[in-house]
Amino acid sequence: MTELRQLFFESAGELVQKLNDEAMQLEKSPGDAETTRSLRRTVHTLKGDAAACGFRELSELSHEFEDVLTLGNTAAAASVPEIALRAADVFGALLEAYRKGTKLPSIQSLRADIARLAHPAPGGALKTKKKKAAAKTSRWSEYEQLAITRAVADSKRIHHVVVQIDPQCGMPIAARQMVQLALAELGEVLALYPVEGSLDPGDRIEAALASEKPAEQIRAKCSIPTIALNVRVAPLRAPTLSSPLASAADSESMHETAMPVAANIGAGVTADDAPSTGEPSATPAVASGPDNLLRVDAEKIDSVLNLVGELILAKSMLQQALLEFGQRFPKDVLRGKFSDAMAFQGRVLNDLQHSVMKIRMVPVDQLFRRFPRMVRDVGRQCGKEVELMVRGGQTDLDKSILDAIAEPLTHLVRNAIGHGIETTEERVRAGKRPQGTLRLGAYHQGNQVVIEVSDDGAGIDAEKVRQRALSQGLLKAEQAARLNDAETLDLILQPGFSTAEEITELSGRGVGLDVVQSVLGRLKGTVQIETALGRGTTFRLRLPLTLAIIRALMFRVEQRLYALPLNAVAEIARTVEGNIHQVEHYDVLQLRNDVLPLLRLGAKPASEPETSRRKVFVLVINSGERKFGLVVDELEGEGELVIKALDDQSITTDLVSGASILGDGRVVLILNMIALMDRFTRGRAGVTGPRMAGLLSSVVPVGSSADGIEMRARGTAGGQA
Repeated sequence: MTELRQLFFESAGELVQKLNDEAMQLEKSPGDAETTRSLRRTVHTLKGDAAACGFRELSELSHEFEDVLTLGNTAAAASVPEIALRAADVFGALLEAYRKGTKLPSIQSLRADIARLAHPAPGGALKTKKKKAAAKTSRWSEYEQLAITRAVADSKRIHHVVVQIDPQCGMPIAARQMVQLALAELGEVLALYPVEGSLDPGDRIEAALASEKPAEQIRAKCSIPTIALNVRVAPLRAPTLSSPLASAADSESMHETAMPVAANIGAGVTADDAPSTGEPSATPAVASGPDNLLRVDAEKIDSVLNLVGELILAKSMLQQALLEFGQRFPKDVLRGKFSDAMAFQGRVLNDLQHSVMKIRMVPVDQLFRRFPRMVRDVGRQCGKEVELMVRGGQTDLDKSILDAIAEPLTHLVRNAIGHGIETTEERVRAGKRPQGTLRLGAYHQGNQVVIEVSDDGAGIDAEKVRQRALSQGLLKAEQAARLNDAETLDLILQPGFSTAEEITELSGRGVGLDVVQSVLGRLKGTVQIETALGRGTTFRLRLPLTLAIIRALMFRVEQRLYALPLNAVAEIARTVEGNIHQVEHYDVLQLRNDVLPLLRLGAKPASEPETSRRKVFVLVINSGERKFGLVVDELEGEGELVIKALDDQSITTDLVSGASILGDGRVVLILNMIALMDRFTRGRAGVTGPRMAGLLSSVVPVGSSADGIEMRARGTAGGQA
């Protein structure tokens, strides 16, 4: 049962998301028969899976909603999408409570609305009365229905036993137990009503009995004096089983329930509806779905990816050994054989790495699918009409990164609707369409994935942002004067910044877009903001395809080895210290026709004549519209690095995001681009040269020198950094 429930939780989330999608589609085209059938199949699958796992509340609520979808009530068709969206929310809350073992949310309000949808008009009173009467005839649970279906499939003889309780019976609650014992002596009791422990047994007891005994013997056995007033025994056939609630319209539904539960949950889908001819299908529907799909725990994939990383380290060590062998024995015939073997191993290892990475990749559409519902709800909450347009949903991204950017994207979408897109009246006055447009897009660019969130709203006023930052104490007047528009827009990503004049459920608490900055920094990604007053705003998130293995440029600063992702470096310039000048307390370099601001990673050399002739390298970094240079001492080359995480006890600065081990055992520290850009921006805002110098002076493990790391790394080249 534990394994079954775990499988259920994996598929149920997808079913609830599918329910959201179908409800949104039905809202656009109310009464569409195909969408309604698809919606009913989704609810039916969720009902059956929940019943198999023992989640009675979810199963019963799904069954009641499925009845509404089966009735074909055209008058209530317009209300179905709204109820379906509410049902998706309640189903999701129930799943969360089941998973965590917490108190279940209230479902009475939704259940009442579903009941009103099923029986909306006074003219349906007679139908309601018949429905209630039918419900009294049989209220068996999903488990009991499943047991009966299997018994019929095994060609067992099933009897429907109804025991009318004597009104003078002094022990109506005990009567159920006595009838159950009597039936158990005759065969297998597959279903029994009322349920055990019920305080209101009603006026009769019903049972489904699998027995080869004749009806007369069953009737005689159940005719208990002072308890049974009357006993009826009738055969229970497969068509009757199609609805324990005696609903002929649900016959098709029970054919689907007859599928093995494990197969139903594993596939996560059910077969298409049978033709609506009113006749029961001759053969049960079979779950459709690829037989070659497997659900694999992400930790297992991570373990394989970690082993591939260790193989890459081993390849680097072998390449280093081969290089030393070639230098020592340049004419040895074994050198060529070793080179061929290494080349073959490198190709195979490269293919293996890409294959494992593809396993971790999932389409961005898995994340984008949740936003249509959010856009609808937030738009209604703000009183705005918003259309969502999505493109690039099939763009692949590492699953761990996809999960991590869910919250930042949510903030950006809500912010675009709440602050970016104007109200209908404002848009009409500005000559725009009454309905605003929000676009979500994703595409690959090199070895990065770019995700864009853009709107056609009012845009962001940089001057207003600057004044707001001054009023909130996030910026000083002299600092604000030095910021250009691009740097000013970055202020909206700072913690505590908000342009909302009042606190609402949607905004004004100073918590929001800073989440985007912090998460992107953790993921080694960047955020770029483009805006035009009156035309809209675009947030562009750039993310690495994976966090495990990167192509990096290695360099030295003060004899220590560091690395940067290669895609962050636009170009490399070579110059001398004499060509570096100071403008308003920070270093600049004239690169062709541009003035390039510089950020020193090491301490600034003393002003001496020979210092001006010292050669340095400048790594030109592009980040959106901004460009700056990193001053480094030497270049070490480029290579493929396997990133190893470092804890706070090893590194005391945010400028380092991880480490890697080279083939010769040396440790290379990987710099955090987001932290470097933050230091650069703060420097432009007024941090003086001395405070900016020597940024990497703190990048030394606690209690040891840089050489100490390298010596320890040589002893653990095959393990963690």
